[in-house]
Amino acid sequence: MEYTPGISSTAALLADGGRAAMIWALMDGSARPAGELALLAGLSPSSASAHLAKLLEGGLLVLESHGRSRYYKLAGPEVGQAVEALASAALAAQPRKTRALPASHGTPLALREARTCYDHLAGELAVGLFERMSAAGWLQQRDGVLELTAAGSAALQGLGIDLKALRKRRRQLLCACPDWSERKPHLGGALGAALLDSCKQAGWLRPSSRSRALHVSPHGRQAILAIARP
Repeated sequence: MEYTPGISSTAALLADGGRAAMIWALMDGSARPAGELALLAGLSPSSASAHLAKLLEGGLLVLESHGRSRYYKLAGPEVGQAVEALASAALAAQPRKTRALPASHGTPLALREARTCYDHLAGELAVGLFERMSAAGWLQQRDGVLELTAAGSAALQGLGIDLKALRKRRRQLLCACPDWSERKPHLGGALGAALLDSCKQAGWLRPSSRSRALHVSPHGRQAILAIARP
């Protein structure tokens, strides 16, 4: 009996390096022609065409036509979320000594500074915020578990975060979520989601209509960089 419909076929599509490279090039929500994807993936035009046909048939990509030109893009946000989850899982599974890759290596530009990771903030701004919160003593690791300190609770309540309401939810309050572009952790869990919501409500971050990239206002950038700053 088939208990995991579609998972094995989707995994097989992503298991090929050339196809994975083309999918990765579309992670910023862009639509690109076959020739450009072939160049980015290091494939010949004929090989890229065959791979793109499989990705279309497998439902991971869709085709857009503009006049005589044809462009490929991710079939939907769920495809990008699945690829992002796989990237985080791959990073977490790597030995520590193999993780020392250049920050943002191979990451689409639109996703580097700020993007959503499920329902919380990821990217350069998120990783920097996690580092400052840890250095300021707002966060601490105890027996391998990330905890919010008393100082952190007071500071976050001062930012308008309702910790009492968050703790009542049937969800982990906080966790260190691996950031696949920066190779360092950012803040996940209910607290990470609340921080992202707060930034959106303040007008610091604005969602993109085409991808998980977040538009950062000049004032928002300064405000986020000021959180937990010494």
